[in-house]
Amino acid sequence: MNKSELIEHIAKQADISKAAAGRALEAVIDGVSDALKKGDAVSLVGFGTFSSSTRAARTGRNPRTGDAIKIKKAKVAKFRPGKGLKDHIN
Repeated sequence: MNKSELIEHIAKQADISKAAAGRALEAVIDGVSDALKKGDAVSLVGFGTFSSSTRAARTGRNPRTGDAIKIKKAKVAKFRPGKGLKDHIN
């Protein structure tokens, strides 16, 4: 499912226009993104938890040449599914 299909699904389920569903989805995405940027976690009970963590700097290898390269530390987003989502999938 891509973003436009998700917007259609939201519009149909909530009985709202696609434009309103698109704005709602953008608001949710922006809210989660802003919270993760600040280092906060976002917990949606029954769905899961979005969090961010810092991946340490490390030494990697260039696959083409085999030379060692330095990879900088980076913030990464993580998602841990909740019990409700796990139960729904299984």
